[in-house]
Amino acid sequence: MKLTHRLAALSLLIATPLPAFAATINAVMYKNPQCSCCESYANYLEHNGFKVDIKPVNNLSQISSDAGVPADLEGCHTLMVDGYIVDGLVPVEIVKKLLTERPAITGITLAGMPAGAPGMGGEKQGPFVVYAFTKDGKAPTVYATE
Repeated sequence: MKLTHRLAALSLLIATPLPAFAATINAVMYKNPQCSCCESYANYLEHNGFKVDIKPVNNLSQISSDAGVPADLEGCHTLMVDGYIVDGLVPVEIVKKLLTERPAITGITLAGMPAGAPGMGGEKQGPFVVYAFTKDGKAPTVYATE
């Protein structure tokens, strides 16, 4: 290869930025000790840029309540991430949307353990409705559907 071709190739390499590596998103998950879908969900999050510290607890309902999750919208675990609460098996795209948009809410929740949700088996039966909630007692609103 001629010197001019080598210099041109080197110039191209130097001028082309390397892909930016996204920072790991740290989260703490509180879950019932018997629930295995929560561990599958944590694994799903970790494959999508999160580092999840799992804390098995026997008082999950109290933790969810203290975090502001409406009792009728509780999921199978409570995740604390970057100042927000994510309750239940919320798809990662919606969690990342929350962390990017940074709305003035306490958190989001996908109630129950719907089939086909991340971490759960089965076929998805329809759109997942993810609700936003605050601690001020206002009624939850729809944050996203997937």
